Amino acid sequence: MSSKAAHIDQFLLIHSARADNWREVTTLADAWANGRGDRAAMEAALAGLEAVEEYHAYPGTQLLSALRERIASNDAGGAAKLARRISNSLLTRAYRGRPAEWDVHDEMSPTEVADVMPPAGGETGGRRPYFEALFVNSQPAARWPAFAREIRRLRRPEDPFIYEPIIVGSFEDAACAVLLNPDIISVVLAEGFPYRSRHDAPVLRSVLDPLGETESANMSALRLARTLRRVRPELDVYLLSDRQVEKIAGDPKADAIRRVFYAVEEPLEMHLAILEGVQARYETPFFDNLKKYARRPIGTFHALPIARGKSVFKSDWIRDMGEFYGLNLFLAESSATTGGLDSLLEPTGNIKRSQDMAARAFGADHVFFVTNGTSTSNKMAVQALLAPGDIAVVDRNCHKSHHYGMVLTGAQPYYVEAFPMTAYSMYGAVPLATIKSALLALRAEGRLDRLKLLDLTNCTFDGHMYNVRRVMEECLAIKPDLIFLWDEAWSGFARFSPFLRPRTAMGAAADIEEWLRDPASVKAYERQETDLGENPSDEALLAARLIPDPRLVRLRVYQTNSTHKSMSAIRQGSMLLVKDVDFHTVEAQFHEAVFTHASTSPNQQLIASLDVARRQMELEGYGLVMNAIEIALKIRRAINEHPLISKYFRALGAAEMIPDTYRQSGFTDYLAPGSTWATAVKAMQEDEFYLDPTRITVVCGTAGFDGTQFKGLLANEYGIQLNKTSRNSVLLQSNINNTRSDVAHLVRVLVEICHGIEKRLSDGGEGERATFEARVKSLMTDVPDLPNFSHFHEIFRGDAGRTTPEGDIRTAFFNAYDASVCEYVPLIGAECDRRLREGPEMVSANFVIPYPPGFPIMVPGQVLTQETIDFMRKLDVKEIHGYERARGLKLVKPDAVAAKAKC
Repeated sequence: MSSKAAHIDQFLLIHSARADNWREVTTLADAWANGRGDRAAMEAALAGLEAVEEYHAYPGTQLLSALRERIASNDAGGAAKLARRISNSLLTRAYRGRPAEWDVHDEMSPTEVADVMPPAGGETGGRRPYFEALFVNSQPAARWPAFAREIRRLRRPEDPFIYEPIIVGSFEDAACAVLLNPDIISVVLAEGFPYRSRHDAPVLRSVLDPLGETESANMSALRLARTLRRVRPELDVYLLSDRQVEKIAGDPKADAIRRVFYAVEEPLEMHLAILEGVQARYETPFFDNLKKYARRPIGTFHALPIARGKSVFKSDWIRDMGEFYGLNLFLAESSATTGGLDSLLEPTGNIKRSQDMAARAFGADHVFFVTNGTSTSNKMAVQALLAPGDIAVVDRNCHKSHHYGMVLTGAQPYYVEAFPMTAYSMYGAVPLATIKSALLALRAEGRLDRLKLLDLTNCTFDGHMYNVRRVMEECLAIKPDLIFLWDEAWSGFARFSPFLRPRTAMGAAADIEEWLRDPASVKAYERQETDLGENPSDEALLAARLIPDPRLVRLRVYQTNSTHKSMSAIRQGSMLLVKDVDFHTVEAQFHEAVFTHASTSPNQQLIASLDVARRQMELEGYGLVMNAIEIALKIRRAINEHPLISKYFRALGAAEMIPDTYRQSGFTDYLAPGSTWATAVKAMQEDEFYLDPTRITVVCGTAGFDGTQFKGLLANEYGIQLNKTSRNSVLLQSNINNTRSDVAHLVRVLVEICHGIEKRLSDGGEGERATFEARVKSLMTDVPDLPNFSHFHEIFRGDAGRTTPEGDIRTAFFNAYDASVCEYVPLIGAECDRRLREGPEMVSANFVIPYPPGFPIMVPGQVLTQETIDFMRKLDVKEIHGYERARGLKLVKPDAVAAKAKC
């Protein structure tokens, strides 16, 4: 590997580094062939690649040996030609579908370049999906080529997929291979392998040590299987054993094994099992059925004239829509749920199977498909889990759908505050101490039995990920049956990253589930009880890392997931994930919530896209997410290390997005000097909050742009789209769709914008510079304080605790429907100031949500304070939901409400 490239211990960049390193080998080979370089440089670069290349099927031992032979024989031209061919094939992925790429003697001419380009969109014809299978055995390395040939001879023309074997001989190599090669999706283990790699490469072990994998007496295949499934749960793992396979198959530790084979029997059965395992993930029951339905001749006598497309393609006036979208869109439309289709409201057929497969993929017990966005998923969950009078501890800065869910159910929100990032006009996430304080306050009031739900956003729009397991465990230590709703609209992809998964609801729930089954959990709880003593004070409980009583815990976890935000689903495609031991007690309510919120005419294509998104993530999600992370890190580096861009823009790191208090590991940034895979894993495991690397907050106020202005500039002038802005920043998100070309485009645009700033400052003289500095000061220094939730007015707290802040948001909300108890007060003016000084208190009649920041700074029934009014007055955004500038603030008159209630 080159000195410039990321090493294995810099794991987060290893995948793109491989392609870069092959390009460097090619460059050095060309230089040697053209007399501008030497053989030694190329040999050194190639030697640096070899350890990692053993974990990939292509280019394989045959091509690598041929390349070494050409170098050894001083065939500079031949070496350069072969190196370029390998590099191009890796770049274009041509080796997956073009057998000649594996042939040492097949040399392409320039006219054959088109042959190695990725296939065009549409049907793939006879091409079969390609993957790689890892075989771990104890045979001598000299036997591996023959073993690989035996495996290849098992292939049949009728096989639906094609795979190449990769063979390794140790625990270390197996674990590194599945981490470094996302194309591996099946693993076959044979017993008897050692722990250590045959290579003297400590850098390989640095990948494993942060995950807690070290050499021990237990080197069994079962231990390796559990390790591989812990890192990548989507893998199929098979075991070949020559001893007591019946006993192994019945071992509880074999739960990570898909199938056990007696090693000397039926190699064809193993081959077929590998294909069947991939087929089980490849199947998309609803999408497959929808394709069949579209091919059938159907007579439609239902209320959907667009179905089958006749009204479109026979029209002189709207045929262009049909030509734009294509015939299949209309052939696959129907308002019927019979004739081979299924009902989303009460699925019993292929939709049900698709949801069950999604549950398997995302680590849930149940999954509901939702076709009108995660706003609906959130409201469904809140409606099903809460009843009037129940209390829910809710992040005040959560998406408005949670607040509206409280209105719908009549539950009482107990708002808790996230830590502020005032300099950037945004909030982070809610500290655990704040959450525990809320639970302890309710316990002190004797109202803990009414607390049903903890409702938090993870990750936040800006990338803050909770230590989900710790939050749930400490809360369960105070209330063992507490239900958790995690809004993971922005991080559904995290399931397929080994270092983000533990920070997800389903990932943490699985870890807690395993801990609850471990007898050591009871002993740990009893030790804590002894340490805390009888009746510990709230202060002691807040200071302790609480452990729940595993004998009392009822693990009830819900996760909403905007599939369309991070996976290949059509807009508004969402999933509601359930892992709840008491789901049977609320299942009927969930079905009622589905009936309440789901359309009776759901979009078929959207359901199909949820099905396909699951398939893609199970089969290639790991590699796609790693690529998204690498793209994000390259954007961060390109902005912060560019001499011109960094004068005006800055990508914020963890140290700027998360206060020191919540970064116990000391982690500062992914690209900080000395930062490695080990330090990233340490931060993920220990820190209270962790920054999702794919979410990049870029400060633009230092360039004189507010967030809305800069977002518009990028979209209108350069064709770059993004979602979120703040007063002085924009949020860039990398996703599974991005490529390095996108990064190059962004960098080029930022350079152009910076040149424009430099020219304007240079040409405009002192006056222009003074204006620019004043603008930067107003955006970066004169920032408004962020307002916290004040309190509900007492008229909406008749059923609340004495010292706890929950309130009746539903009654307050519907008071706004009655004009006789409402009034308007201008935001700017003497009357508003007088009311703040002298009263009567101003009470919000509705939700007021400015974009940005995008959360309610006023909710129905909330008493308005000076800080809220000051923040509203300093806002310079155009979009404020729930506020009419011409009329002012809509307020409820408490006296009028009270008088009406007496009538």
